[in-house]
Amino acid sequence: MVGIDDVARRADVSTATVSRTLSGRGIVSAATRERVLRAASDLGYVVSSAASSLASGRTRNIGVLVPILDRWFFSRVLTGIAATLQRSDYDVALYALTSDADERRRVFEASLRRQRIDGVVVVSMALGAGEIEQLSGLGLPVIGLGGRLAGLPSLVVDEIAVARCATQHLLDLGHRDIAHIGLRPQFEGDFHIPSQRRRGFEAALSDAGLAPRDDRFAAADFTMAGGHDAATRLLRDAASRPTAIFAASDEMAIGALLAARELGLSVPGDVSIIGVDGHDLGAFFGLTTVDQFPSRQGERVAAAMLDALHADTAAAAPAQPPEQPAGLEFALVARSSTAPPA
Repeated sequence: MVGIDDVARRADVSTATVSRTLSGRGIVSAATRERVLRAASDLGYVVSSAASSLASGRTRNIGVLVPILDRWFFSRVLTGIAATLQRSDYDVALYALTSDADERRRVFEASLRRQRIDGVVVVSMALGAGEIEQLSGLGLPVIGLGGRLAGLPSLVVDEIAVARCATQHLLDLGHRDIAHIGLRPQFEGDFHIPSQRRRGFEAALSDAGLAPRDDRFAAADFTMAGGHDAATRLLRDAASRPTAIFAASDEMAIGALLAARELGLSVPGDVSIIGVDGHDLGAFFGLTTVDQFPSRQGERVAAAMLDALHADTAAAAPAQPPEQPAGLEFALVARSSTAPPA
């Protein structure tokens, strides 16, 4: 069986250098690292996770807390996290954190305290003060994604700016009668993202000298079916039909596209439609969107976690990233679903 001594002899370095290289702890030159990795690959050497954990104090697992597993957006974020961590030989330990108080208590009081992880990423969910205190007490780096967590570093998107971007695109095309498909405040989840997007929409209208109208808001859930139903309500009366719709998610926007076509309307000839997210199906439907690059969000937060773990390899505990929230990028992607009004 190939051991660390065999890798050291093949690479002509000490066993300590091999250990530092393969564990990611300690300073190793790029040339030496390449030589050690090549030797390990040639010999088929695989690091024992148990031995590595005992030697380094690291499990090479990152815990990821997510609220929902079966939604497109979260799956894309998780893909970015997993791909980035795997390139550095870290695994993902996934925790689905629901609103059930007993389940959350088990996660924070038991699962996360079993010393099976080296850091925690919290994806798009708010935490209670007690939960944040428990995470801080782990002595591990903790990073939030998608919303600000008190006292913890986080990566966030400016949702108001995202909605302004989408609405301004329609205004720049010449639209003045614009409807919004969103979510009623009593049904939205953590961080009030739908409300932020509605605020951005209304702020862009106000800046253009247009007063927001209650009859130009249609509530829906964040699904294609919800967008379809809301758009049907907005578009079925020809006498009061808006010339454009801004939907607060791409899935709702795709539903609105389908509703418009069922009503015999041309998109964008009769109505322009724009969404938010950067959904994989957006290009297929020709949907104009404000892309938030969810996979890239996952890559960014995973890279921040790796930086925190490697910031000071000689320290007794990993360094925490700065607490100042870092902004995530977004960009308008114009396609065929928007055009000047007829």
